[in-house]
Amino acid sequence: MDGKSVELAGVTMVFDGFTAVHPTDLHIPAGEFHSILGPSGCGKTTLLRILSGFQRPSAGHVLIGGEAVDHLPANRRPTAMIFQSLALFPRMSVRENVAFGLEARGISRRERSARADELLALVALEAHADKRPDQLSGGQRQRVAVARALAVEPAVLCLDEPLSALDLKLRQHMRTELRALQKRTGVTFIYITHDQGEALTMSDRISVMNKGRIEQVGTPTAVYDAPATPFVAGFVGEQNVFTGKVTSVEKEFARIDGPGGTFTGRRTPDVALGDQAVLMVRPERTGLVDDERNGVNRLAAQVEGRELEGPYLNLVTRDATGRRIVLHLANDGSVHPATGATVIGFRPEDAIVMPVTDGRAAAVAEH
Repeated sequence: MDGKSVELAGVTMVFDGFTAVHPTDLHIPAGEFHSILGPSGCGKTTLLRILSGFQRPSAGHVLIGGEAVDHLPANRRPTAMIFQSLALFPRMSVRENVAFGLEARGISRRERSARADELLALVALEAHADKRPDQLSGGQRQRVAVARALAVEPAVLCLDEPLSALDLKLRQHMRTELRALQKRTGVTFIYITHDQGEALTMSDRISVMNKGRIEQVGTPTAVYDAPATPFVAGFVGEQNVFTGKVTSVEKEFARIDGPGGTFTGRRTPDVALGDQAVLMVRPERTGLVDDERNGVNRLAAQVEGRELEGPYLNLVTRDATGRRIVLHLANDGSVHPATGATVIGFRPEDAIVMPVTDGRAAAVAEH
C-alpha cells in the first residue's frame, strides 16, 4: 500500500448561513500521519467528511495525489474512513467484517478470505478470525476496524476520534499500535482528535483548528514549544498565564508590566511596544526559586496544595493577585512545601509573549 498527498484548496463549508469551515488551504504529503486537533464544534470532522466525499463543500477543491476528486462520491475516492462508533457488523465474523468491502468490489470469495487473513495477521488478530466483534476487547475491535479499512487498499485513511471510547491505558496502547501500523503500510493517515496527547504522541505534523479556521500547522515540537496564537498556546497543553502592557522590546524578547509583577519572555513577531499582551509559560517550565539568579522571572506565591500524578507532582500556588499558578515537578523524592509562602520563577526563554488583539486572545488571557 502506498499513500498519496492530500490538498485542500480554499475549502469552505456553510450551513444555513453559518460558516462551519472558513476558506482553508492545507497540504498533507504522501505517507504522513497528520492530526487535525481542536475542540468540539471547531469544524474538524466536517473537514474530514469533505475530504472523504461524504459532504460536498460550499466552495473550494479537494485533490488527492494531485488529482481533483470533487466529482467523485465517497465509494470511488482512494480513501477509507473509520468512524468513532467503528460500525462493525455484529452478526459477521471478524474475517467477514474485514472482507466486506472487497465483496462489494466483486472480489472472489477465495481472494477475499486470503486478503482478510493477511490483514488480520498485520494487526495481530489472525487467531480471532472466526469470532464475532462482541467476543473481542475494545482494542481488538479497534484493530478490526483498521484492518477492514485497509482491505480496500486506500491511499488515505481518515480516522474520526476512533479511540475516544477506550479507557486511558488502552488508548495509550492503541496510539503506539496505530502509529506503528501507519509506518508499516505507508498509507497517509488523517486523524481527527480533541485530545492533544494523542496528537502530540502520534503525528508527524498537526493542524490546530479553532472556530472553523486552522490557526497553526507544524510538528508536535513546534506546536507545543512555539505556538503561533494564544489559542494554540492555551489549547495544546497547560499554561500559566500573565497579562500586562509591553514596556520593553529587545530583539526576540519582550517585557510586560501587569498585575502581579514584571515579566520577560520570548515574543512573537507581532508584539510591539505599548501592546496589551499575554505571557504564557508551561507548568513544567515553572519551578521553585531558592536564590537570586539574574535573568529569572520571580514572584512570591502561596502554596495551596499538592496533587500527585504518578511521575509528576503538581504544586498548586496563588500569587498576590489570586492568580492560580501550577508547577509540574518531577516526583523524584525531593521534599516540596505542602502549604505556605514560597518563591517561584521561570526563565524568559521558556515563556512566550503574544499581543491580545481579539476576543480569542482575550479569552485565553482571562482563562
